[in-house]
Amino acid sequence: MHLHLLDTGLENWHDFEVESRREIIALLRGISNKKQMIRMTVDGEAEMSVTTIVDIDDEQNWLILDASVNAEHNRRALAASGIGFETTLDKIRILFTGEQAEECTFEGKPALRLPMPATLIRLQRREYYRMQTPVGNPVRLVIARATPDGDSLPFPLADISCGGIAILDNKLLLGESPVGQLHTDCRLDLPDIGTVVASLQVRNSLDMTLLNNKFNRRLGCQFVDLPRGMLNHVQRYITKLERERNARIAGHD
Repeated sequence: MHLHLLDTGLENWHDFEVESRREIIALLRGISNKKQMIRMTVDGEAEMSVTTIVDIDDEQNWLILDASVNAEHNRRALAASGIGFETTLDKIRILFTGEQAEECTFEGKPALRLPMPATLIRLQRREYYRMQTPVGNPVRLVIARATPDGDSLPFPLADISCGGIAILDNKLLLGESPVGQLHTDCRLDLPDIGTVVASLQVRNSLDMTLLNNKFNRRLGCQFVDLPRGMLNHVQRYITKLERERNARIAGHD
């Protein structure tokens, strides 16, 4: 498995590896049936695209994915030596890799097919479960001394977990190459919960061009030595977000 494609941040990722073909097919079918969006990265590059599983041909050992609307992404996937995939299923984070993608069609639409993954990684531990944060009224992370002049700057959150957060830096305020930066005394005001003061290290960067051609940069940041009291605030906020989401789902039933 091309771990550099997955960027799990796990030293003991083998502990979470699934090798049973029956279990792998069952998980992939679950992802397909729920039409879960899958993040796809090519050869470990930061830029990603989004796809879904449209069919699983277990007799021919093919996994068939919806082709990207971006022709360049498809071209790069077909030429790639390795492709990384990440998605979630029932609060479980699932990662796998593929190679030797081929063009095909499924129900008359362009698609990509590649051999069924021989293994995948399944992360069910709560610290790896990420909750998306509100988009309309985003929570903001204030990074102290974010600029060379020592200015503090706010960044909207994209998601949060007990292990870290993702922020948006669409104006590249943290520079062209922020991965590896360590920011201390960061302030995160969690509605109805309290303030978290933490050190954060930027672990990964994903650049995306949205459908309206708007540039979007998402930075994955890891908490560094987060005190237990601060971790309790984060856990309470995640529980609050889960409760609100479940209430919305129940309201649509």
